[in-house]
Amino acid sequence: MTTEEYSDDGSISAGREAVAETARRLFSGPVGFLKSAPELQFLPEPDYPEVAFAGRSNVGKSSLLNALTNRNGLARTSNTPGRTQELNIFDVGDPVAFRLVDMPGYGFAKAPKDVVRKWRFLINDYLRGRAVLKRVLVLVDSRHGLKDVDRDLMKMLDEAAVSYRLVLTKADKIKATELDAAMTRLTAEARTHVAAHPEILATSSEGGLGLAELRAAVLEAIG
Repeated sequence: MTTEEYSDDGSISAGREAVAETARRLFSGPVGFLKSAPELQFLPEPDYPEVAFAGRSNVGKSSLLNALTNRNGLARTSNTPGRTQELNIFDVGDPVAFRLVDMPGYGFAKAPKDVVRKWRFLINDYLRGRAVLKRVLVLVDSRHGLKDVDRDLMKMLDEAAVSYRLVLTKADKIKATELDAAMTRLTAEARTHVAAHPEILATSSEGGLGLAELRAAVLEAIG
């Protein structure tokens, strides 16, 4: 590492602190809902880089998006798994710097088969065909870890060469030792996937844990 990245004592460098501050200001500024896209034809023109949030139904995507942007009602939250059935797109910045995409939750077995099929096609087509998609943040509930449906998505992202990063949610719901163990397991598994970022982030939408790091990670992802 150069001295521009880390100081002698291993602390985060001024450069990385600058990224974190820029991210904080961006997310504290204008952030607005642009549109919902039930099909690819309804997506906005690919004019800005995008970072997508994916995860099992009820993993806490909407809550994390709200916490990330310091807005209570930006993304709709519900106790009913599978409520988000479209790609919901949000503009960040004025002028727009990038877009966040809240993807339909997956893995909800009680949904009608035709609805599940529609979600799957929408997700697959978006991830494989969106040139401005810079990274997918795959959210994983800290209490439950990776499930087979998560691994299916990770495999598809690997095959499509779409960069992604695992993000633990609801980290405040488990003990510190359990969180450390979950981080270790996910880090080991991430390193076996070619398109996965090697570092895992732990977050809590309620307690604020990891939000600053996640904001910086989004900014770094868009380059």
